[in-house]
Amino acid sequence: MISSKPTNIVIINRSFWPTYPVIGEALLKFAEVAVKDGHSVSVILQDHANIKESLASASRGKGVSFHPAKARTTSASGITSRIIDSIFFAFWVIKELLRIRPDKIYVSTDPPVFVPFLIMLFCRLFGGSYVYHLQDIHPEAAGVVIPIHRWLFGFLVKMDSLTMRRAESLITITKSMADEIFFRSRTKVPIHILNNPAISFDGIDMDKPKIEGFSFCGNAGRLQRIPLIMEAIEHYFKQGGKLEFTFAGGGVYTNRLVALADKYPNFHFAGLVSPFEAAQINADYTWALLPIEDGVTTFAFPSKLSSYVFSGANILAVCGEQTSVAKWVRSNRVGEVVKPQIAAVTEAFFAIEEGEYMEFDDLSSREALKVRLRFEVFVEHINKIVLG
Repeated sequence: MISSKPTNIVIINRSFWPTYPVIGEALLKFAEVAVKDGHSVSVILQDHANIKESLASASRGKGVSFHPAKARTTSASGITSRIIDSIFFAFWVIKELLRIRPDKIYVSTDPPVFVPFLIMLFCRLFGGSYVYHLQDIHPEAAGVVIPIHRWLFGFLVKMDSLTMRRAESLITITKSMADEIFFRSRTKVPIHILNNPAISFDGIDMDKPKIEGFSFCGNAGRLQRIPLIMEAIEHYFKQGGKLEFTFAGGGVYTNRLVALADKYPNFHFAGLVSPFEAAQINADYTWALLPIEDGVTTFAFPSKLSSYVFSGANILAVCGEQTSVAKWVRSNRVGEVVKPQIAAVTEAFFAIEEGEYMEFDDLSSREALKVRLRFEVFVEHINKIVLG
């Protein structure tokens, strides 16, 4: 049963709708549902896209109070700039919480560690409770690619572990992440495992003939093995490969992707696109690329997987065989896994061009998976966890 008692709720997620299409859309729907149920809902976020104007244009967020702080960085910004921006956002969060004085807070790991820790202190000092949603486990996820001083790393882990122990409940994405959370924090609070939903595919043309090749829609950042993928694509083209590739999104490797598109006619870079455009790109291609650093898969799970499933594309995961991502792709029979080596990825491209790697496809398995990944399922579970 969802609580019928009106509750003053605050949702804290720095990247929100429409700039963060998957979780941002899901949290917006949760906020809208909670308002309809009589609750008072506020959202604290950083504003990348004039959120209030965007919501008004789309007739969304009615009854929800938005408290946007100006965003000064993006995923392509330098590490130092992003840290400073995160600190600014942390002070903004506390200022707004002191004004709102909520009964309950939902906070995610964006930005990680520091803001959730401040939420814990706020609730201890002023009352209320919080639900902590760990989309990624930090600082471990960041530490895979960014060296963190041992003393600072240990301090951040202790901060975050304390936040986990004091929460009303925790949410994460996979069992391996839940196990890591328990092992690290020894928390006794409930840990809920909840799949991230897919981008809405309403209005997407799923019937037109698919392009033989690959899409990649998402952050071209430090954890996605983008340099390895670009080298493999170059090797493939130099050896006469004919498949098409379209990348969309932003990140630290944007300039290199632009250069690759200028060099090869079968490689296209769409840049930053809307959620609708990203969904259409995924639906246009026979395959979707999912490269990820092995070390991060214990502490994070790629949100684009859900949308890839709905697109109908086969998934080529570029990672180690024993990672949670590889096991998920194979156990759900939605794609294939290739070792993160230039030669192995190039060979996989040619195998796909020649029509191999199709025996895993299982329509009934994919349809059953889609049911679990729908927005409605995610919103229903968040509602029960936060308000139940």
